[in-house]
Amino acid sequence: MDFHLIIQSAWEGYDKSKTIRSIDDISAMVSTNHVYRITFDDDDIVIAKLSFFGKFEHFKEDHRIIQALSNNLLYPFENLLSKSLLKNNRVYIYRYKNGKDDAWVVFYNPTRMAERLPRRLDDEMIKKLGSQIGKFHKACSRVKNVVPKSSKTLRTDIYDLQRQLEKDEAKFGSRAQVDLLKYHCEQFLKNRSRYNMSSFEIIPVFIDWNIGNFSVTPELELFSRWDYDWFRMSYRLLDFYFFSRVVSDAGDRTVFSYVIGPMMEDRFILFLQEYHKVNPITADEIRFLKEAYRFFILNYVIKDGKYFFSEQYAKKLQAEALEIYLPSVDRDFDAEIIIKALGLE
Repeated sequence: MDFHLIIQSAWEGYDKSKTIRSIDDISAMVSTNHVYRITFDDDDIVIAKLSFFGKFEHFKEDHRIIQALSNNLLYPFENLLSKSLLKNNRVYIYRYKNGKDDAWVVFYNPTRMAERLPRRLDDEMIKKLGSQIGKFHKACSRVKNVVPKSSKTLRTDIYDLQRQLEKDEAKFGSRAQVDLLKYHCEQFLKNRSRYNMSSFEIIPVFIDWNIGNFSVTPELELFSRWDYDWFRMSYRLLDFYFFSRVVSDAGDRTVFSYVIGPMMEDRFILFLQEYHKVNPITADEIRFLKEAYRFFILNYVIKDGKYFFSEQYAKKLQAEALEIYLPSVDRDFDAEIIIKALGLE
């Protein structure tokens, strides 16, 4: 696919009266998604995101939910999220189809950035972040009833993986590896019913919270957030694993893995304690954290990894998922330690 030609066509479908001067690839090079900075003859700038994995309907659905969320979040989060460009009062999404090629483009206003968190946070930073995320999740909760409905659920994604495992075992590895994946799918579905999940609130969650995806003010308040690759309507718990990585003792790393260890660190418990003060968590939600992690590995690393991550990352992470991540789920996470630290029962 000629990505520049697709971007050019997408813009002409939006507003052909503005002439593009340059298209610069500013992608992080971690995923297969491409991000471009478009500069026009009049020096105006917009950001374009091009994606071609998953389903177009989900891409469109997610961006319409995010746009409604960004418009309805109240102070102090009213300007937090990057705004998509609208046409006829709807998010403008361009679809390119040619034979087997199928790609989608959405345009954003450039995001103002304040400060990035340091690679390793101190205790006061961790406390402030915990409080801020608790407030942000509450703000998302308040508007959950005025955003469009979502068709994706955790269960439908795991069902989809199970169907793929039955249909083509070979693409997932050896028989033993496939059996391991089937076991963890079954464990996830079985454990969903153990934790009173019908009481868990469904809110907009962004999941991929890493230091490169958001900025903060000098007072460490959330300032801006971009990169919506793993957005979905689901449980707030799906965000927590990534915050455990942000506050971990190892800190942010260029070469990354998805080990479960950060969720058992005292630093993550400190984050949760501050979060809990402004947005209380239940004991069953803490118990479900390992299922949220299991889901993340099964869905985003195993099922979608080769489509989302660049090839070198996909191979590395999927091998680690089979050898390290999944075997550690039931062995290395102890919810009761966190529950006791939060004073829950």
